[in-house]
Amino acid sequence: MADYNGKIVVIVNTASKCGFTPQYAGLEELNRKYSEKGLVILGFPCNQFGNQEPGSPKEISEGCLINYGVSFQMFEKIEVNGSGAHPLYVFLREQLPGFLGGPD
Repeated sequence: MADYNGKIVVIVNTASKCGFTPQYAGLEELNRKYSEKGLVILGFPCNQFGNQEPGSPKEISEGCLINYGVSFQMFEKIEVNGSGAHPLYVFLREQLPGFLGGPD
């Protein structure tokens, strides 16, 4: 995360087969409008919620690019909850208690 020091970072849990999938278009619009002003959007696909991101990394990447023109950084699929949660999401939960489902 040191690469993003001094920037405004939006971390997004994504899924290509969920009702919020059109979020990609809005996120891409924000990215294009504000990236030169220091905004960084980081997309983290996750398949933990109703099998809404079952694809391979290549399928996810191609789908985001082809369907939504996504140019912001998309990472490989991770887990955001449970014992296999990615360290970034563990950190966010610790820093934002209550907001991400952690203790209040």
